[in-house]
Amino acid sequence: MRGVVWLRRDLRLQDQPALAAACADCDEVTPLFVFDDPLLRSRQFGSSCVTFMVSCLVELADTLAQRGLSLQWRRGNQIEEVLSFVEDVKADVIYWNRDYEPASIQRDRKVQQALMARGVVVRTFKDHVVFEAEEIRGSTGDPLQRYSAYRARWWTKWHAAPPPLLPSPAGLQKQRTGTSSPGITLPTVEDLGYQTIPLSIKPGEKEALRRLRWFLDGPIHHYVEGRNLPAIDGTSKLSPQFRFGTLSVRTAVHAALGTLATGSPVSRRDVLTWIDELIWREFFQQILSAFPHVASGPFKSKDGLPRPRPAGAEWNRLYAAWCEGQTGYPLVDAGMRQLNQTGWMHNRVRMVVASFLIKDLRIEWQSGERYFMQQLIDADLAANNGNWQWASATGTDSMPGYRIFNPLLQSRKFDPEGVYIRQYVPELAAVPTDRIHAPQLMTLNEQALAGCRIGKDYPLPIVDHRQAREEYLALGKQLVTR
Repeated sequence: MRGVVWLRRDLRLQDQPALAAACADCDEVTPLFVFDDPLLRSRQFGSSCVTFMVSCLVELADTLAQRGLSLQWRRGNQIEEVLSFVEDVKADVIYWNRDYEPASIQRDRKVQQALMARGVVVRTFKDHVVFEAEEIRGSTGDPLQRYSAYRARWWTKWHAAPPPLLPSPAGLQKQRTGTSSPGITLPTVEDLGYQTIPLSIKPGEKEALRRLRWFLDGPIHHYVEGRNLPAIDGTSKLSPQFRFGTLSVRTAVHAALGTLATGSPVSRRDVLTWIDELIWREFFQQILSAFPHVASGPFKSKDGLPRPRPAGAEWNRLYAAWCEGQTGYPLVDAGMRQLNQTGWMHNRVRMVVASFLIKDLRIEWQSGERYFMQQLIDADLAANNGNWQWASATGTDSMPGYRIFNPLLQSRKFDPEGVYIRQYVPELAAVPTDRIHAPQLMTLNEQALAGCRIGKDYPLPIVDHRQAREEYLALGKQLVTR
């Protein structure tokens, strides 16, 4: 029997359900990846994300070849290319792991209907999450809209039947070569219309497993505190690996819980707090699949929330300053520059810069969401959308829209020595620690000694946080009292 494995967000061999099933069922297996030209042309993602994806594919092609499997690729409209490829290799069955983004669900439905009409068997598998939306429901059978309730049921289901891990397929010695157009050499990032950039996080399954082991051997022991300190390497930085499936979330959860069984002095609170972050990821995935309207708008009504600033010259000025890391607030600027330079941003800082854009600058959250998707190496619709809606209070979170982060207090609390700030805002490198969080308070003499003239080498704050906060709250109060 001839089978095709359609690879998408599952670029690995270990614990890979579709690939494992194909190798078990079929005499001939051909892995296929389709570069989605319409999506690439949309510029929804940036060069860091595309560079990471291509690098993962290069490694995957090599590891597949070592097992007698030849990775094939096509480029164009995904539906058309998959149907054409299956016909070219005369496949009897096609395998893929399910995706939960609304556009992907519609795409997969069309492919499945077309293939079944042609007599091709379609087998799909759960992979991108531990539990799919349909597996975790409330008492009424409806999707859960509160994280706390979702988390409780997630753990109940896990303890009842922890999902097993699948080994890497041993491979088959006699594999059909398959067809690819043109050749079997993967396209470069430039071929796809993007620019290859240095990656701050190494791609691929081998690196994902290495990073997981490193994290579980060290930083997870102090995760509750360390995850909030952007100056240290205190988080797993596995988000891009989960995004492209070079590591399965099941593997990560099993490995994390395994540290509690080794007898070593590992804090249960730290381990469970990290797993909570993985559950948040699944919560946002099930929200996206159960409520697809969130992909293009708020989860809930915006009534009662202050209206965003109208478009115009002032909007353009403030938004550009935020994007470029030129707001005059060092922690905000460090975060935005880290994003622009590396394609990644520390999660604590993500919350601060999101709050600043929405609450201080009164710019709609959708603009921040789009910018992040275009810059992030771990650009994931569900997680990015869910977190931006959390920041704007339009999502599932019950907190009113008045959770406003003070960038000065956040800076002093989580980067007290200014190490993170100095790394990404080098013009502030010589500023004394007692001024690093509010450099505009330096005297002219202090500015001269630090080699940083405020207003020239580094900007004055583009808004006054206290005033912006009061205006935001006042606007919200007016809406409530009408």
